[in-house]
Amino acid sequence: MPKGNRLPSGIRTFVRLVDAMNRFIGRITMYLIFVMIAVLIYSTIMKSFFTPSLFTLEIAQFLMVAYFLLGGPYSMQTGDHVRMDLVYGMWSDKTRAWVDIFTAIFLFTYLIILLYGAISSTAYSMGVGANGILERKFSAWRPYMWPIKTIMLIGIFLMLLQAMSAFFKDIAKIRGETL
Repeated sequence: MPKGNRLPSGIRTFVRLVDAMNRFIGRITMYLIFVMIAVLIYSTIMKSFFTPSLFTLEIAQFLMVAYFLLGGPYSMQTGDHVRMDLVYGMWSDKTRAWVDIFTAIFLFTYLIILLYGAISSTAYSMGVGANGILERKFSAWRPYMWPIKTIMLIGIFLMLLQAMSAFFKDIAKIRGETL
């Protein structure tokens, strides 16, 4: 493809940076599953032979949320996410790119609404607003909620960036170039 028809260098740089960042974060995040398994094994041993711990179930839940939301953008990047493939697999690459561009509109809408809610929820958990009290979970352990809500906010933002990267790659694919 002639150089004049290529996507702008800013978009190419954006795609490279987002992909590199999410690849790095995703490769680290994938090891959280082992931390979660260790927490659950510890919980099982404590419940079976000693005094049950108050915090293990919630720590495992928080680790799973972090694993899911921080690993999601990497999964999207590598194409390992779940997809209904009834007819999609039979289409050409350009047809798939057109369909992906169309469905990206819905994905962007969903992620922006989710991001708006995550910002609001994270601010509330940090005591921003009228009450000024840090939010805690209603349980015996009562952990602060701002760390996990911050991780959720970051994960949703990274997913939005990765969706934008995929969108630009689909545009490039339709134009006959690769990013």
